[in-house]
Amino acid sequence: MTTTKLRPALVLFEGERDVVVVFISSKVPHKLGPTDIIVDETHPDFKLTGLKVASVIRLDKVATISKELILGEIGEIGVKLKKEINRTISEAYRFSF
Repeated sequence: MTTTKLRPALVLFEGERDVVVVFISSKVPHKLGPTDIIVDETHPDFKLTGLKVASVIRLDKVATISKELILGEIGEIGVKLKKEINRTISEAYRFSF
C-alpha cells in the first residue's frame, strides 16, 4: 500500500455530506494559466491562509469530496484574496449564449 499525502484545498461550497474544493499546490508554474492564483509571502492575505510556502490556487482543478476526507482547517481566505478568487472564477466560467 502507498501512503496518502495530505493536500491543502480551498472549499468553495459546503453541502450536507460533501464539499466542492479546488486544489492548492506548492509547485508554482513559471507560466500561470487563466485560472491560477498565486499566493506568496508578498500577498497581503498570505499569513491568513496558513500556507507554509508560496502556492498556487488551481481554480480549474475542481472536485467534490466527502466531508469525511477533510482532516482540518489550516487557515482562511482574506477579503482581498476572496475578491481575486471570485473575479477569476467569474471570468473563467462565464457562459455565453
